[in-house]
Parts: sequence; structure tokens; C-alpha cells
Amino acid sequence: MTHPHPVVDTIATRPGPADAAFLDAALALLGPKGLSTDPDLLSPWLTDWRGRYTGRALGLATPANTAETAALVRLCAEHGVPIVPQGGNSGMCGGATPDTSGRALLINTRRMDAIRRIDRAGRQVECEAGVILQTLHEAVERESLRFPLTLGGKGSATVGGLISTNAGGTQVLRHGSMRAQVLGLEAVLADGSVFNQLVPLKKDNRGFDLKQLLIGSEGTLGIITAATLRLEPAVAARAVLWAGVPSIQAARTLLLHAQDKAGAALEGFEVMPDHALAAVLAYLPTARAPLEGRHDWHVLIELVADASGAEALPDLAEGLLVSAFEAGLVADATIAANEAQAEAFWWLRDSVAPAERAQGPAMQHDISVPVDRMADFIDFAAPLFERDFPGTTAVGFGHLGDGNIHFHILAPKGTESGAWEASEGKAISRQVHDLVTQWGGSISAEHGIGQLKRDELERLADPTALHMLRAVKAALDPQGLLNPGKLV
Repeated sequence: MTHPHPVVDTIATRPGPADAAFLDAALALLGPKGLSTDPDLLSPWLTDWRGRYTGRALGLATPANTAETAALVRLCAEHGVPIVPQGGNSGMCGGATPDTSGRALLINTRRMDAIRRIDRAGRQVECEAGVILQTLHEAVERESLRFPLTLGGKGSATVGGLISTNAGGTQVLRHGSMRAQVLGLEAVLADGSVFNQLVPLKKDNRGFDLKQLLIGSEGTLGIITAATLRLEPAVAARAVLWAGVPSIQAARTLLLHAQDKAGAALEGFEVMPDHALAAVLAYLPTARAPLEGRHDWHVLIELVADASGAEALPDLAEGLLVSAFEAGLVADATIAANEAQAEAFWWLRDSVAPAERAQGPAMQHDISVPVDRMADFIDFAAPLFERDFPGTTAVGFGHLGDGNIHFHILAPKGTESGAWEASEGKAISRQVHDLVTQWGGSISAEHGIGQLKRDELERLADPTALHMLRAVKAALDPQGLLNPGKLV
């Protein structure tokens, strides 16, 4: 669902007397390195990554540590200044963009980028919220470990942002979303107090698991400043397979077969229809299709092993394909011959969204339904929307193994961007969300709610669950200063 953002100047708002007093106090606290009202410096942080929303802000604060963050939040509470927390500003739902009032202060965590401690024996890392995901990957790899979550925006996404949105990615099938990776947490709450639960405990029954309230709360309950994350042994070997199958139902059957044959080695299972692959091949002139001939659906499978299982992995991958052929589950398949070819397979998968954007407008939906119903949902929903909205094309691709499909409705060919999204596109998204809710699913599988889906959440959420969300928000942020206008 797209909301055209208002046209506003991307500059800091001229402060009134009260705001000027606040900015003076904030500057005294943070110094010129930690606070800026320079329009040129603010401008990149006032528009969301997709370009859907643009706002205004009093200034951009970049505290250097947790103590500065806590003192700044206390100052905001004293002056009644709203706060918009930011990490890499790479979110998909406008959750880190201020409104147009110009009253909010952006607090960006990118200066808090220390990796405090890597515990190789305990397979844990303690790091600050501003650490870039790719930097984290590289740091733990040097210790023969890995952080088992990755996504396309790893070069800009921060640990704090990933936790705040409970990010997913291509490894959720085996390792779970960001929520499963967080062992301990540190955050600054709305009154400036610091919640510190960084020390992980295998057993702890002292009431609610409070860190879980903060994970996925999109900065509405607190500002993540540090975390203790779980690590895995480094990947010593991997096998990347590409298979052509006749239907999404066949892809689902192949998933079950792969889970039986490969067990814990199965790390990724991605699907895309032939339409999506064709769009990618047209978009990437140097790319090649992995298989000869045409297949209605394509499956990308990744198997991995640490040092203890590396030697057996090639035989496991070959055995998986042989048994799939014998069972009639695949029409054709291949195993990447080397790392370059493996990366080329993933390049095709990761290029689906930009290839679609190059074709024209589309309504993009990050949805989930129960895993065992996803294939049925795609079979039911795709023809339904193409019938109800003539000229459109329905494309589902993504993480079949965890019930999360990116369900996109492409506009009729020749459609100009802008008016279509605000009219027919809006009706399409509303109907998609209605259908997902009827199927017992979620309108946001991994990208959060932000401001993009806030109204839809209010419209469709279970009233009891919505009441609980609002009660928690009111209890922890009674002034409503933390990321107002987002989530709830």
C-alpha cells in the first residue's frame, strides 16, 4: 500500500523559543559532533529508503554512547520533544521518518558502532546498535564464527534497526528471525532510564521477558543501544541448487522432501515464478538462466555445513537432487559448480524486486500465512487479483519455507507511477490484507508496520491484541514521545 508523501522542504524547521532552548541544551550535552541542524546534513535522513515519506526535524542527534543517549532522552522528556530513532534508515515502511510538523528530533545511532566483545567459546558477540550488519559479519568471520542473519541491505542496515524491526531474511528457515538471535539487550527508555539485560542466561524466570517487548517495537518503547547476539560456527562448505518445478504446490512438496533429506543442513529455500525470472534476465543483461527450457516455478536451495560436516555436503546435495528426480518432484535441476556460480544464482533471486521496479509500478506486500497454507494461498490469490483488477500481474516470490511470500501486484503495462498506486493500487492492498487476515496470516511478515501499515493494523488487528499493544505503549511512554505516528 502506497501513501504519496507530501511535498515539503527537507530542511530543519526554524525553532521557536522553546525549541531553541532545547537545542541549546542538546548542543551543550552532545557538542557540535553530536548535534546538527545543517539542512544539507539532515536532508538524507528526512526521507525514507523507498522515497515514500519525507518529513521535517528540529535536528539530527548522533550520541556517542549509551550515557549520552540516556541524557538526551531525559532532556527530550523534560522539553516534550518527540524522538524518531534511526539506524541505517533502510526500513521498508517509513518507520524511521519524522512527520511534517518539524517538532521531532532524529536520534541516529550510527556513532555507537563498537563491537565490544566476541566470545568465541560461548559463540556470542556484544555490540552496539550502530554496528553495520556487514561489518558484524566480517568481524565474527575472522573468529571462525558467523552471525546467521543476512539480507540485501546488509551494507547499511544496523544491529539496532534489525532488532527494532525484528528483521528476517533468507536464513529464517533454519535460524529464525532477529528475535531468535538476541540473547541480551540494552535500551534507553522514554524517561531516559537504561534497561540493561545484556548478560544472557539460559534460564531466567524473573517474570516477563522484557527484552522481547523491545524487539520488534520499532522504536516506540525504547531506543536500542546494544545487544548480545548468538553466533554459529563458520560455514565451511555450502551447496547451492537450482530446480525447475511445474507449480507452487510442487515447490512445497520439494521443500518437505528437502527437509527430510537434508535436515539441519537446509538453510535457504526460495521460490520465484517464471515471470519473475524473466524480468530479472531482462533487467540484468549479463545474467543467464540456470536451466535450459521454461519452468513455471523456480526453486533456489542452499545447504551449508560447518567443518564437521563439510566433507559430506557434496554427497548430501547430490543425493537430495537424485531422490527428488526419482520421486518426480523436479523437472530439471543443477548444483552450482563453484562459489561464483552460487553467487550468480543468489544474484538472480536478489534482483527480483529491482527488476520489477524497472518494469513499472507495483503494489508490494510483505505477508505471511501458516507455512502449510502458503502454496494454497498463492494458487488462490494470484488468479483472484488478476481477475478483479484486469491487466495486472500477480507475482509471489520469496521464503516459502517460513510462510513469508512477497506478494506483488504489477500494474498494467504502460501505467504511469503515482496516480495508480493512490487509487487502484490502494484498493488492491486493502483487498490483499483482507484476504491474508481471512487466511489467518499477517500483513507484515518481516518489514514491520511503521507508518505505511499503521492504519491497516488498526483496521484488521484483533481488538484485544491492539488494546494490549496500546497499553504497553502507554505504560512505557506515557508522553507518547518515542517514534510517534508509527506502529500504534
